[in-house]
Amino acid sequence: MSMETSLPVQHPVRLRAAPSCPVELPEPPSAAEARRLLAAAGEALLDDRRGLDLSEIAALSVVPDESVGALAALAHQVRLAWCGPQVEVEGIVSAKTGGCPEDCHFCSQSARFDSPVQATAFLDTAEVLRAAEETAALGASEFCIVLAVRGPDERTLGRILELVPQVRQATGLNVAVSAGILDAEQARRLADGGVHRYNHNLETSRSFFPSVVTSHRWEEREQTCRLVLDHGMELCCGVLLGMGETAAQRVELLGQLQQLGPTEVPVNFLNPRPGTPLGDRPVVEAWEAIRYIALFRLALPGVILRYAGGREVTLRDLQALGMTSGINALIVGNYLTTLGRSPADDLQMLQDLRMPIGALGAAI
Repeated sequence: MSMETSLPVQHPVRLRAAPSCPVELPEPPSAAEARRLLAAAGEALLDDRRGLDLSEIAALSVVPDESVGALAALAHQVRLAWCGPQVEVEGIVSAKTGGCPEDCHFCSQSARFDSPVQATAFLDTAEVLRAAEETAALGASEFCIVLAVRGPDERTLGRILELVPQVRQATGLNVAVSAGILDAEQARRLADGGVHRYNHNLETSRSFFPSVVTSHRWEEREQTCRLVLDHGMELCCGVLLGMGETAAQRVELLGQLQQLGPTEVPVNFLNPRPGTPLGDRPVVEAWEAIRYIALFRLALPGVILRYAGGREVTLRDLQALGMTSGINALIVGNYLTTLGRSPADDLQMLQDLRMPIGALGAAI
């Protein structure tokens, strides 16, 4: 059965009850205790070069707002010490937009919701190559082909395997793919076909996931991530903050990412989409976003931590501050169904911050 078949609109959606969150957060510390916690984290990450455990991350997650600047400064030091000063630039193309049969409540590409996004056919080869060439012209090193599907059927998989070597040959870019849930054979074929990095987002914690997706399970996403690693591809595993999850569930998610060990973690902030069940949610506040960017870096010191969707509406004029709070990668240009910031503005930001553009891999 094709994964590209549109389903009739079914809105609103009945949600499953989410399991309880396994993480409990401590009481917020005093300013003095926050300084002690930050000093201990710095000693662990910078002097001893060891990762933090989940209890240490939980303690840092509740430092008072006035300590967030110090949290961000430490995260920037950790990013430089573990990953270096380079910033990886990536472009993406929505090669197959809309009509997805899944009910991810944040996504305007779901066929189940009455959103303005209409299903389109797979782009032809010339269009994909043109997008890749535009990405390469920006100095990027990575190009991701994204498809709105539950998972690739045989026809879709064949098209991906045709495109990957053509993009690589035409541009020299590393080619990433995001095509949903995989089985073991599909993962093997993608790896053998030259896919450098496969994107499959957890999006949120295991305990909160049933509140935002009912058409598949969190465990199916986790299994795809493990198949990607088992077959030798780099794993890009992103998150989406601001869907109604608690602070404890964000820390839970960090622990689950620690267990997976991805090469890259894109950080998305909900940009509420008309017609979706989460279309009326407020956006994450800017200072809260800085707190969690820093926490993601401290919890995952060696990952490529990528600015992704929603940063423009969430951080507004503070986007440069995110770059000095742990971020070391960008998606430039437009996203899948929303407009991004001008690539020229992003490249100017990196120049102003004296952050060189370069290809990145997993830090050891």
